[in-house]
Amino acid sequence: MGNCTMAYIIWMEKTLHQPMYILISLVFSVNVSYAMTIMPKFLLGLMFGLEQITLVGCLTQMFFMYIAGTFNSNLLLLMAVDRYVAIVLPLRYHLLMTMKTLAFLVFLSSLRNFLFVSLIVGFASKVQFCGSNIILNFACENMSLLNLGCGDISGVQAVGLWVRIFLVMVDGTFVVLSYMRILHTVMKLVAGRARDKARQTCSAHLLVTMLTYFFGLSSSIIYRMGSVISNDVQNTTSLLNYVIPAAADPIIYGVKMKEIRNSLKKRLSLKITNNSALR
Repeated sequence: MGNCTMAYIIWMEKTLHQPMYILISLVFSVNVSYAMTIMPKFLLGLMFGLEQITLVGCLTQMFFMYIAGTFNSNLLLLMAVDRYVAIVLPLRYHLLMTMKTLAFLVFLSSLRNFLFVSLIVGFASKVQFCGSNIILNFACENMSLLNLGCGDISGVQAVGLWVRIFLVMVDGTFVVLSYMRILHTVMKLVAGRARDKARQTCSAHLLVTMLTYFFGLSSSIIYRMGSVISNDVQNTTSLLNYVIPAAADPIIYGVKMKEIRNSLKKRLSLKITNNSALR
């Protein structure tokens, strides 16, 4: 509800139709789609005992789950690039970060994600399943499905691991370098409104980025520790990865970013005024 509300505020408020806020609204949308790929099936199993899923359904869930996760990582990278241009190259910002440029970057990142995720799901679909058909997880993650495979699956596991490492390393490295350069530039600004606004905006982005990468990497590492970690711990970590960042993002941006906060207040006050007039 928080993500939908924030996305609605940004799309309805024309003053927020800028690259940075469009990217933030996409983060909110991805958070909702991320949860929708997992939670309906999870809740049906929890409440009504509908715990069965076909192999095709499992692979489909895996595909959309990983598409949402990798796209979220790309959006964090694009936000870092956007803030880099806005703070380090302010005079060229409106020339470089146009809506056309933003759409092109989003398209490129989506294409990259599609290729990598298709590779992971394609390899997973080739595994021969001849043993247990019980996934000890509430979602069809790559490792959970591969653990049901027969024979040597080390090659498929290695592909999944290296794809994840590549995506995290590339996106994470650019994010870190961008914010280091941004921080260096902000520290040189004279204390005042511009410096406070830059620091406030970047702190919100950094908090969201750290939460996303921390829970994502923790879940991935714990799953690959195998029998050393119990299934309960693995599932709890996985659940936190899906829930905590998605629940925290609208709170962080709503509190930290003045423009979004003011737009939300304006919409709420307008709704209250209209309701009072109707009475």
